[in-house]
Amino acid sequence: MNVELVHTFAADGLRLDGALYEPAASPEPAGGVGLDAVLVLHGTGSNFYSSRFLAGIAERAGAWGAACLVVNTRGHDQIATALVRHADGSTGGRTIGSAYERVDECRKDIAAWVELLGERGHGRIGIFGHSLGAVKTIYAAVSDRLPGVAALVAISPPRLSYAHFAESPRGPGFLEEVATAERHVAEGRPDELMSIRFPLPYVITAAGYLDKYGPAENYNLLRFVDRLPIPTLFTFGSSEVQQGIAFRGFPEALEEARAAGAKLKTVVIAGGDHHYTGVQGDLLNATERWLLRGGKQA
Repeated sequence: MNVELVHTFAADGLRLDGALYEPAASPEPAGGVGLDAVLVLHGTGSNFYSSRFLAGIAERAGAWGAACLVVNTRGHDQIATALVRHADGSTGGRTIGSAYERVDECRKDIAAWVELLGERGHGRIGIFGHSLGAVKTIYAAVSDRLPGVAALVAISPPRLSYAHFAESPRGPGFLEEVATAERHVAEGRPDELMSIRFPLPYVITAAGYLDKYGPAENYNLLRFVDRLPIPTLFTFGSSEVQQGIAFRGFPEALEEARAAGAKLKTVVIAGGDHHYTGVQGDLLNATERWLLRGGKQA
């Protein structure tokens, strides 16, 4: 496959970088999955250039005869500096990364990358998001019109539910961290960095923590998955479902939404952890079968 480093600018001027994998020229593209391009979004604190898991998706997309664009969102890495292009033509810097992101801003990132693929002539796009990238995929699809996007694959999206976390065995520690974040915000320090332990250990601002995990449940997919306008496949690994608080019971809850008419299908991959170690082929095979059926729910 040929690989091209590419960049684009989001609507607010933030520069985003990625890699575009073009399939080898063939008179008869393989696969027949109904997509000519795949856009791949990383999870919390990850990026387009260091994930073997995301590279595996690009390789399979090439076998389907589809281009694959593996990209950064503004939540890449934990703390980073990005170039910003202002309306007057000047440029500056901005601190970004998972520590500082607000998930709603992902809509600008996804729109910019979809637009780039459209400009490259791709008219049937699939968006594959992993972890928080899967949450962003669903959130953006429900919130915005995404021209040319024909299928969504949400790979291991966490259940970002304040109520679910509060009722879990680790609820007391979670509520303590929420209270700390609320105190920082109330005292006028929304950008205070917190070293949190739940739902995973990393550094995040107080306001960012409340945005993702607070009582408003802004990104609890169960609140809006019934409004999905695009056929969507949700996948989970059986190990993460058994062991992870953010995933336990989530496939069953999504199946209830499906029974109510949501455009989705749920698949649990046997032996899979959050990165599908040793079973990524099974994940991609299941995805391929679903795409070959035209994204049917059955």
